Amino acid sequence: MRHALRTLGIAAAASLLAFASPATACGEDTDCAVEGGTYRIHLPEGGTPDGAIFFAHGYRGTAGGTMRNERLVGLADDLDVALVALQSAEEDWTLPNSPNAGRVPQRDEVAYVLRVKDDVVTRFGIDPDRMLFAGFSAGGMLTWTVACSAGDVFFAFVPLSGTFWKTPPDRCDTDAAITHYHGTSDTVVPIEGRAIGPTRQGDMNDVIAMYRADRGLSAPVRVEATGLECTRWPGPPELGTYLEYCTHPGGHRFSVDYIRRIWERDLP
Repeated sequence: MRHALRTLGIAAAASLLAFASPATACGEDTDCAVEGGTYRIHLPEGGTPDGAIFFAHGYRGTAGGTMRNERLVGLADDLDVALVALQSAEEDWTLPNSPNAGRVPQRDEVAYVLRVKDDVVTRFGIDPDRMLFAGFSAGGMLTWTVACSAGDVFFAFVPLSGTFWKTPPDRCDTDAAITHYHGTSDTVVPIEGRAIGPTRQGDMNDVIAMYRADRGLSAPVRVEATGLECTRWPGPPELGTYLEYCTHPGGHRFSVDYIRRIWERDLP
């Protein structure tokens, strides 16, 4: 464990859970309900978690599937944090220019994420300033969308192998710290994107150009990271924000160590 168990021991925590109200009776195997959606949560043993990692699944994924990812759950346990598994309303997140735009009931995904965060804070007492947002593939697209719409509500964003549909927004009105990871051999979501039905995946190079110009980032610098090629564009020194872009030689995959790296390095 990264942190020692809190004063509240495992036995005491179990006692509290035994007397939990129905509103708190949700977790890894049972949905937690918020307006417009649900999520699931894994809590480490020993009391209040030392923060939370929010994770957005890929296309046709589920919150239950996230909870079956032993490496993600193990990462949360190692860091003594909660793992919050988000759940799309349909088989994919309803994002601008996505293939399902206009064909299925549209949910405001940013509003959904904010409701989940508020619920996690209220229901489980987790510090709202110690929360990181990550997502893989289509979940990476959601990560970018939340970062550019509500970037001040998480201390860092980690999009994995996914960016905006079609084209990035004209601007990204946030000062979030963003680290994007992508495989140079990815054929599912290539770095330059590809056509999907009537639309296409966005080009990561366009996203970098937009974010750099909109946020007034400084000249790029190389960042040392084992097994990765990373470039960082720092933001204004007084904000401590940046855009970091890391590539690996693999395909459509990610390592939980990518998330660990950001949590351990950037947590305020």
